[in-house]
Amino acid sequence: MGPRLVSVSISFGGMLIFAMMLGLVSEAISEKLDSLRKGRSEVVEQNHTLILGWSDKLGSLLNQLAIANESLGGGIVVVMAERDKEEMELDIAKMEFDFRGTSVICRSGSPLILADLKKVSVSKARAIVVLADDGNADQSDARALRTVLSLTGVKEGLRGHIVVELSDLDNEVLVKLVGGQLVETVVAHDVIGRLMIQCARQPGLAQIWEDILGFENCEFYIKRWPQLDGMQFEDVLISFPDAIPCGVKVASRGGKIILNPEDSYVLQEGDEVLVIAEDDDTYAPGALPMVNGASFMHIARPARKPQKILLCGWRRDVDDMIVVLDAFLAPGSELWMFNEVVESERERKLIDGGLDLSRLVNITLVHREGNAVIRRHLESLPLESFDSILILADESVEDSAIQADSRSLATLLLIRDIQAKRLPYREAMVTRGQRGSFSRGSWIGEMQQASDRSVIISEILDPRTKNLLSMSKISDYVLSNELVSMALAMVAEDRQINDVLEELFAEEGNELHIRLAELYLHEGEELSFYEIILRARLKREIIIGYRLANAERAVINPPNKNERRRWSVKDVFVVISEKE
Repeated sequence: MGPRLVSVSISFGGMLIFAMMLGLVSEAISEKLDSLRKGRSEVVEQNHTLILGWSDKLGSLLNQLAIANESLGGGIVVVMAERDKEEMELDIAKMEFDFRGTSVICRSGSPLILADLKKVSVSKARAIVVLADDGNADQSDARALRTVLSLTGVKEGLRGHIVVELSDLDNEVLVKLVGGQLVETVVAHDVIGRLMIQCARQPGLAQIWEDILGFENCEFYIKRWPQLDGMQFEDVLISFPDAIPCGVKVASRGGKIILNPEDSYVLQEGDEVLVIAEDDDTYAPGALPMVNGASFMHIARPARKPQKILLCGWRRDVDDMIVVLDAFLAPGSELWMFNEVVESERERKLIDGGLDLSRLVNITLVHREGNAVIRRHLESLPLESFDSILILADESVEDSAIQADSRSLATLLLIRDIQAKRLPYREAMVTRGQRGSFSRGSWIGEMQQASDRSVIISEILDPRTKNLLSMSKISDYVLSNELVSMALAMVAEDRQINDVLEELFAEEGNELHIRLAELYLHEGEELSFYEIILRARLKREIIIGYRLANAERAVINPPNKNERRRWSVKDVFVVISEKE
């Protein structure tokens, strides 16, 4: 009886110990799986792109990075935000685009905690993108500043550069002071404001910028070509069958990028060539083609004329926009400011923002107070007399993309309807008869013919609103979130491109222009694209593409550049040239 009792006790004891061990192992496995599921495990990847934060721009940014990495078979993008990992993965799975082989890894954590940064292998990332938070601009920029401070404190150091999205231009100096050489900044509001101004002056530039900033078509690349050393830039211009040279990164000047250099500049050892091409592996210099010499065209550019521009809405950086407009517009221009800010408060706000009203030389400010979504307020304005109208995402609703876009869209439709009603009946009938896409009596048809009289640029935050506007063709839109995401992706892939973009956006230096073909050729003249490039060089311009008279979209970096074709003076060319 005793031995049997001992054996039974041992059996039960063994079963109990086994059950306890099984429970401990099961609990450890569950904890590990829970840790993996909630994004607490360490990322073992290297040479990846790290995105810190979460905002409406993330979808467009991931799309651009996926396109950029497609030629490499896909890349690795790690996203860390203070959200649940499963929620992030679910939201990313809902994004309607092809990841083209790129893997997206999500982790929960704070960029302000060094342990969380170590978890996403921050020191091994080739680029780190810090997204601005949705909401208050000052709070968002303050958080970005703390994130940069945290990144500079990583003991192992950083292999890649930091691209910081900021909301206010005034905070850029602080971030660069803290980040030093590691940091490149993209100020979202400033970029969009400058693009809106450029597109208001030159309708059609929005599409050009979308093509150049996005990775779907052609974009900027910088590369060293030793075989071009000793060659003059005028010969370099026609040496790439599949790319268009735009500038030189000069080794002897510390790597400074010179856009649109002199024809006589000779490439030295160490110099790199800035081009517009489809991808970084789709172009290479070839044999110098035989191109007929350029005959000088004695056609002067039309003189700048005073313009009348309406600014609907109020943004925190409206003072910066006024400075840019004053630099771009001809003397005698008028800027009408229509918003809900009390007139007596406006001057104080503008001065607080750093604007010196006495230094405005080309524009006169005209103040009108009112609500841009109330028809009777808009009817008090001479809407039919403006050359351009800029509709801003108003400061009061900019925290909500849907609300801001609803307001912008309502303002756009009201302005177009008022303009259409004020056009003379006969002129409206003639114009309407020329439109084939909508019926003669339709309201959209009336608005389209009104759109031929003035340019409206709307600041749009949500891509879905963009689709509504592009279908109706009543506004030459600018898509804020998407264009900023494109710029962030481009700078993340190659930080040198930020210098190029900054010059093209700035008041001084070179910028993109849309020029009439009559400045370079005669009606029906048969020329190759290379011949037109050489003609443009007589005016110190670089032609990067064209849009035919009957085409809706421009062709950037066209193929078969040495093939001759017949041109019309109604065609237009896209050029890089010094600001007028």
